[in-house]
Amino acid sequence: MPRRRIVFMGSPGFAIPALDRLAESHDIVAVYSQPPRRAGRGMQEQLQPVAAHAATHDIPTFHPKSLSPQSLSGQDDLAILGGHDADLFVVVAYGLLLPRAVLDMPHFGCINGHASLLPRWRGAAPIQRAIAAGDTETGVCAMLMEEGLDTGPVLARRSTPISDDDDAGSLHDRLASLNADLLADVAARLPDILDDAAPQDDSAATYAHKISSAEAVIDWSRPADQLARHIRAFAPAPAAWFTGHRGRVRVLKAHATPETVTGNGTGNGPAGCYLGSTDDGGLQVGTGDGVLVLETVQPAGSKPMPAQAFLNGARLVVGQPMASDLPEDV
Repeated sequence: MPRRRIVFMGSPGFAIPALDRLAESHDIVAVYSQPPRRAGRGMQEQLQPVAAHAATHDIPTFHPKSLSPQSLSGQDDLAILGGHDADLFVVVAYGLLLPRAVLDMPHFGCINGHASLLPRWRGAAPIQRAIAAGDTETGVCAMLMEEGLDTGPVLARRSTPISDDDDAGSLHDRLASLNADLLADVAARLPDILDDAAPQDDSAATYAHKISSAEAVIDWSRPADQLARHIRAFAPAPAAWFTGHRGRVRVLKAHATPETVTGNGTGNGPAGCYLGSTDDGGLQVGTGDGVLVLETVQPAGSKPMPAQAFLNGARLVVGQPMASDLPEDV
């Protein structure tokens, strides 16, 4: 297998397994990530996870704000990018759209590893959207990039089931590993695999819009099974949440039941009201249809804890609303 000269473009931790796998068999001549961002209590600038990882392996790292040929800085960055003389650009969750001038640079084009079975869930948050929608299967695709958002022809794909125990964290890690395997295989099969490129069916496309903390709020009027998926989709971060009587409470694990189960529950009740605990300490809440049993929660200023520990401190009364009457800014 020929060693290829690869420019790797990625920003979050999801991309690191693919970078490491490709580096085993190819020459990573440069890594491109989004610019550093201020974070933490001191609001110090911090490298993106991929950039920090590449730096520990002495890989030249770049983080331009833009690669647009319309700006002077973009023109300079394009000249540097072209100077790497790469056979291939591999892109995984980079976060910047690549203009035509970039797409045309490498001999074999730009290949993107995307965390969905395209054309379903194009866009920024395919993992969370797949869980929230109740999909039973997802996967990764290696796609030849075009100027559109995740619209290019697919070279290869691999799938994995979504179980009822999967949350965004567990599925993220499994797909990151699957993506690394897929991209390594695609790079090994160049250039022949380019003949396998299959156009996407645009009429079947769905879009995975970026998630937000405000969107993660729990609406108790929704059915319990939807809320259980909602919680899994936002766990572990930013985490689904509600405003309780002592501040925001994040819900990290929960499951749905048709009605209250053994314990001191009283049957179905008003949406958003405490309906008692289960024998194993689950916190039962009425919803628009069915009961949601909270298993792991995180009150403001505390570490994650079993729902039973939260109940011990909250001293809720059956029939009491979970939410505070006071609004909270999101």
